Amino acid sequence: MVRLRLNANVPQEMASYFPLKTLWRSYFCALVATAVLAAMNPFRTGQLVMFQVKYDRTWHFFELIFFILIGVFGGLYGAFVIKWNLRAQAFRKKCLTKYAIPEAVILAGATALLCYPNMFLRIDMTEMMEMLFLECEGDQDYDGICEAKNRWSVVFSLFFATTLRILLVIISYGCKVPAGIFVPSMAIGASFGRMVGILVQALHESFPNSRFFSACEPDVACITPGTYAFLGAGAALSGIMHITISVTVIMVELTGALTYILPTMIVVGVTKAVGDRFGKGGIADRMIWFNGFPFLDNKEEHSFGAPVSQVMTSTDISVLPASDFSVTAAEHILNSTPFSGFPIVEDPQHSNILLGYIGRTELRFAIDRARKAGLMSPNAKCSFTPSSAPQHGTGISDTPQLRTPTTPILTPPPLTFDAIASSSGQQTVDFSPFVDATPITVHPRLPLETVMELFKKMGPRVILVEHRGRLVGLVTVKDCLKYQFKVEAQDGAQGIGGNGGVRDGTGTGERQQERLREGMRGLGKWLADRLSFLSPGRLRLSPRRQGASSLASMDRNGWLDERREERSPLRAADDGHDRDILDGTEDVDTGVELDDR
Repeated sequence: MVRLRLNANVPQEMASYFPLKTLWRSYFCALVATAVLAAMNPFRTGQLVMFQVKYDRTWHFFELIFFILIGVFGGLYGAFVIKWNLRAQAFRKKCLTKYAIPEAVILAGATALLCYPNMFLRIDMTEMMEMLFLECEGDQDYDGICEAKNRWSVVFSLFFATTLRILLVIISYGCKVPAGIFVPSMAIGASFGRMVGILVQALHESFPNSRFFSACEPDVACITPGTYAFLGAGAALSGIMHITISVTVIMVELTGALTYILPTMIVVGVTKAVGDRFGKGGIADRMIWFNGFPFLDNKEEHSFGAPVSQVMTSTDISVLPASDFSVTAAEHILNSTPFSGFPIVEDPQHSNILLGYIGRTELRFAIDRARKAGLMSPNAKCSFTPSSAPQHGTGISDTPQLRTPTTPILTPPPLTFDAIASSSGQQTVDFSPFVDATPITVHPRLPLETVMELFKKMGPRVILVEHRGRLVGLVTVKDCLKYQFKVEAQDGAQGIGGNGGVRDGTGTGERQQERLREGMRGLGKWLADRLSFLSPGRLRLSPRRQGASSLASMDRNGWLDERREERSPLRAADDGHDRDILDGTEDVDTGVELDDR
């Protein structure tokens, strides 16, 4: 499975094993698409994108502080929207599944009523971004946003547009309406970035002679709010999707200049760092995990230390015998089981020798094809191997090594119409052309990490587990994911840093709480040590004894966790030994020193 997005002629994202020949084919397809788009000129502007801006002014190093602020906003925006959108999806799946059309109508009406009063929400999002990206020179003054007298009203409108659009994205993304997340996120980031740019411009005009703005030239515009808008759009897009290189390429294509590559990379890097603090994966990955889709991310590395035999399914496996199996029984298995395929074995009751694998779709197609041909008897048998399928009309069994003649069986002629119908047609139907005679098989002791790599790079639906030719089980992507989530949940419950923590972020929160408790314990130890040194006329213990006494003091103050283990008899004896030291009845050579009074 390959996930690929193309923008112009640049491959944007690849999330699977991607052969080089496929890359060249994708590049050729993107090249043809770009040529066709240029010939059509759909926007009537001679440009390949919906809007394109060019900046003739460069940026200054003091602006990096505000660029980092925009990057922090992008990371926080992505984490906030992902968290609350998943909760909205859970509520939608629980309560609004049967009311998809009323929900869409209510969302459309509420969006129109709430957005129309605001001048930035009233227009189309792409038109708004084009307007916010542009510089204020020339005729690029939309509704007075570049005038100094309207500065604070524009800032308030941008803040309201940013807040309201975030709430609408949380509620509307995931409803039964064909909508995306790219353009809304870029519009949110553009409005926030333009707001920051206007505030920085106002700050510069208020303090033009400040040393902070010493890099600005006199009588020349120093701050370009449009650059903050497009950096904010990139930060929001990177924060919600957790992509980096693609955002940088998109921003370069939009601006048509290489001047702002470094600010874009800084903003995207800060956004990713902030976003990774709150969870792994963008909103698309979280939706995959939320809906339970079997998807293995090739960017994750695992080290389970477990063989595939601990994960495989060894019971409740529907297998098909290689021969002497009726077509009616095969149809019954198709109708009564949801499995995507069935292993073909020889003598399922005893030897269970694996001979092949047939998919559910292939078996259904083979049966329907035989029935449409009209040559199959109602009591026909299935044959999944070429050697066990005798040729119709002859008494010869066709084998790869030898064609052995067989003696025809003399049966009495049919006497009734039912007997005539049951005896006419083929008695054995050959399904061997639809059988995969060489399925992917692994040994039961093969590491689970290797099996997951096979799923990622080869993409099979199922991998069969066989030992000395005998089928012992099978494993699917869902089996691997269940085991992975189980291990991560155990690691998160124990506060151990595993391979990314629990998917919903609870493992990260528990580890942070554990670190907070450890910090409080360390602070308690430090305070107990300082108090022991400040108290005159007391005995100063060795570091090990001080730790024991500080733990005892923290225990009396209720600082320790109530779920700690019971103290062992050795610990009790050690406590008694400490009490002897405090009473002054122990020898001084054990590490106890007397303070001067």
